Amino acid sequence: MLRMKGATCLALLLLLARRAAPQTPGVISSFLNILQEGVTQADNEPRDEPTVSPEYDFIVVGAGSAGCVVANRLTEVPDWTVLLIEAGREENYVMDVPIIANYLQFSEANWKYKTEPSDAACLGHTNRRCNWPRGKVMGGSSVLNYMIYTRGNWRDYDNWRSMGNDGWGFDDVLPYFLKSEDNNIEGMATDSRYHSKGGYLSVSNIPFHTSLADAFIRAGLETGARVVDYNGRDQVGFSYLQVTMKNGTRWSSSRAFLHPASSRSNLHVKKYSLVTRILIDPRTRTAYGVEFTNKGKTYRVKAKREVILSAGAINSPQVLMLSGIGPREHLEKLKVPVVNDLKVGYNLMDHIALGGLTFLCNHTSLRTFDLIQSSKNFLEFFSYHRGPFSVPGGCEALAYYDLKNPGAADGYPDVELLFQGGSIVSDPTLRRNFGIDDALYERVYKRLETENTWMMLPMLLRPKSRGRIMLRDANPGHKPLIYHNYYAAKEDLDTMVGAIKKTVELSQTAAMRNVGSRLHDVKIPGCARFQFGSDEYWGCAARHLTFTIYHQSGTCKMGPAGDPSAVVDPRLRVHGVARLRVVDASIMPVIPIAHTNAPTYMIAEKASDMIKEDWGRLAGSQFRKKG
Repeated sequence: MLRMKGATCLALLLLLARRAAPQTPGVISSFLNILQEGVTQADNEPRDEPTVSPEYDFIVVGAGSAGCVVANRLTEVPDWTVLLIEAGREENYVMDVPIIANYLQFSEANWKYKTEPSDAACLGHTNRRCNWPRGKVMGGSSVLNYMIYTRGNWRDYDNWRSMGNDGWGFDDVLPYFLKSEDNNIEGMATDSRYHSKGGYLSVSNIPFHTSLADAFIRAGLETGARVVDYNGRDQVGFSYLQVTMKNGTRWSSSRAFLHPASSRSNLHVKKYSLVTRILIDPRTRTAYGVEFTNKGKTYRVKAKREVILSAGAINSPQVLMLSGIGPREHLEKLKVPVVNDLKVGYNLMDHIALGGLTFLCNHTSLRTFDLIQSSKNFLEFFSYHRGPFSVPGGCEALAYYDLKNPGAADGYPDVELLFQGGSIVSDPTLRRNFGIDDALYERVYKRLETENTWMMLPMLLRPKSRGRIMLRDANPGHKPLIYHNYYAAKEDLDTMVGAIKKTVELSQTAAMRNVGSRLHDVKIPGCARFQFGSDEYWGCAARHLTFTIYHQSGTCKMGPAGDPSAVVDPRLRVHGVARLRVVDASIMPVIPIAHTNAPTYMIAEKASDMIKEDWGRLAGSQFRKKG
């Protein structure tokens, strides 16, 4: 059951909305104020230490998906002390309610990054910049995400191994996926090859589906596709979502990995603390601690064994560069003393989708201000954690396609179709989440706000384009420059157009026609010169409404010593700097075809064992109750 404090917070939040006119600024303000001030989970999290010791065995920077795992696993060794530093706040109970996932991006739990203006993508977004939400909270981006749990394809990891990363093939990493997992999906837990019970991370189905999602699954079967367990042997096919939820509520990395470790005396946590640099001896090139600020005061804390950077694909390269580890020319220009010349910030990857591919229908869709008018919805969620409030931000199902090899029995998907039982008109915050230009929205979508709609996010899974993270200046408090470089490779746009056309085909099946599906065909103004539905039109639309799926990765690339583009070695140690590792999605040499939260958990589990092994303590974990 959702704790009574959380139920009270959300009930108040939603009741305020019920009393006001739908979609007014006052309603949104009420939602966001209560989200911001919701009752925290500080009683369950490790406490925020009022003081810190001068020295710990390990310092972990970032309490996100990776950092929570590493902090848990290293404190299984009772005589190791660990300091976990997080720039953000505690979670609160409102954050556990799946349907309001999109609202979390407006709170202080989000870093609120924006990409630099582009002439190739994000053209229909305000100032040609895409919003990049990232978690600034205990649990990191696992608190902001839509909870979708996908691991990827075996080829993803065998490819990592073929690039010189020994120990990262699929057979090597699968045990670490299993180590975390507590699978609660009927019938799956018995498949011991691909699933497991008893780990910290709850994986379940969503307890509610719209009739639209059911129609989507039937449409797949109608076209000859299969229903698959996409975290099993094959991925090509259709499925309802597997999600990181427990009993209908969000199961973040903090709830999963830190709450069970909160009573360990060897785990110390410092919240609201910004790491400004890693302390490195320039003579020996050895990391020996970190510098961070908290409430205007600067601290320096030493690490006897290692500093572990788990700040994510934007913040990890930023901290490395501020510490003198990065491209020499870039750092010297900013007058940052160079410790080691490495390709930090390069190899930036992301999964993107065409946003706004919208279909009208005659079945009930997930519209926030309709949902909160129903007492039944309140009762179902607060009493049983069921009903539409349990749908993660409106996402319900997906389909994987290998467009290049459509008949392959064991395909390697290049696109994902992510089905939503609503659309960007279903909640007044969604246009703001993605930063859609006001004039474009008013022209194309405003008229749909009273309609039932569904939306598909056709997603590019294996992008060829690469972007870059750079320092804006040497001030740790300034956000870095983000160059996404979407669609730099023409093949990416061609694949996206193929995914869009596949979506339109599905919408024309009998299953989708039976729910009254019809494509919203008002042209995007910047694409008016093209015939609606042509390849040229869809390519233009993809460049205008370019939605990130929040899978930023690759900026501290893993690779062997002979790889000039690598930042960390296959044991995730920074090349040329002792006692410093990076453990998060930034180490991915190539992005897997997964929503990257699950692979990040895997990376952190594997890294934790490597750290224990390197320090001769792999068999010394005495606190292990799970995994």
